[in-house]
Amino acid sequence: MDFELTEEQKMVRRTVREFAEKEIAPRAKDYDEREELPWELIKKLFEQGIMGSMIPVEYGGSELDSVSQTIAVEEVARACASTAMTLSIHSSLCSYAILKFGSEEQKEKYLPRLAKDTVAAFSLTEAEAGSDPSGIKTTAKMDGDEYVLNGTKIFVTNGEDAGLIILFARTDTGDPRRALTAFLVEKDTPGLRVGKKERKLGVRAASLTELILENCRVPKENVLGGVGEGYKVALASLDSGRIGIAAQAIGIAQASLEASIKHSKERVQFGSPIAGFQAIQWMIADMATEIEAARLLTYKAAYLRGRGVRFTLEASMAKLYASEVAMKAARNAVQIFGGYGLTRDYPVERFFRDAKCTEIYEGTSEIQRMVIANQLLR
Repeated sequence: MDFELTEEQKMVRRTVREFAEKEIAPRAKDYDEREELPWELIKKLFEQGIMGSMIPVEYGGSELDSVSQTIAVEEVARACASTAMTLSIHSSLCSYAILKFGSEEQKEKYLPRLAKDTVAAFSLTEAEAGSDPSGIKTTAKMDGDEYVLNGTKIFVTNGEDAGLIILFARTDTGDPRRALTAFLVEKDTPGLRVGKKERKLGVRAASLTELILENCRVPKENVLGGVGEGYKVALASLDSGRIGIAAQAIGIAQASLEASIKHSKERVQFGSPIAGFQAIQWMIADMATEIEAARLLTYKAAYLRGRGVRFTLEASMAKLYASEVAMKAARNAVQIFGGYGLTRDYPVERFFRDAKCTEIYEGTSEIQRMVIANQLLR
């Protein structure tokens, strides 16, 4: 068993960290306050090959190995969780879904675009279908060589920026395990429009929107994974996406730790830096230990994904633990900063808000515990 990163993986970490520290971190506060990511930044992520990290070279991607792709998300999150969210949905979730379930024609048509200049989104959630996809009401009815989609989706990350959406609708009225179908829907398809943009607690710069479908006609060739296979497509894709969220959480936690160490060395109280106080030392020791444990869980899940074996259990463990570690690390960081930690002049306030989101999306902590228990007790 080798816990050492390969030279290529170390190079990915150095390269993405350098890019993130130069191009993203200095602007992260501004992105958060404006509640949007500028296209210039997204364009740079494409140019650096970061957005195409999951995509094979034959389709124009940079084809990083699974662990390296996870490291890239982590390093971007260390600079800006919102940017990492956009990246994770695009690569860990959507690019993976097309690679795993797409036909060769779909891969040739869409993956080069996702590697070059087109942001992807994943649209499963509805008002009555959050953790339980059986509540999906959006319908897809066959009409000639097309499906006609009607319904409203909510909480679509990248919804405002996406050029391609993986969208789930009912093609049957029966068992949701056989009634749901995944569709590849292009943003400019007539009948599809972006609705309300949500204002969020954290990851505020990543867009989160409604999508409204009114007689939206999608060619039958754009069914992803087969008619009635949407439930399977969703679950398998979310397994991969949860590795991305775990990596995002680790990036937030790492940024919280580094900020805490720096501040504790500089902040003087009772005549000495607070880094000398045992209470502060214990918080920092716990943060560092738990972050490393979360990182190992996440890299293991990514390693298994790269081998092509089932990783449902490991992905849920990683997502559950990493998100809760991020929340604890950010909470400790705010505590170590004291009154300063409550102000927007310091980044730990943003880390705290961003960390909370990782416990919610792509399966709440409660859902992860259900998945883990089901895998162990089956």
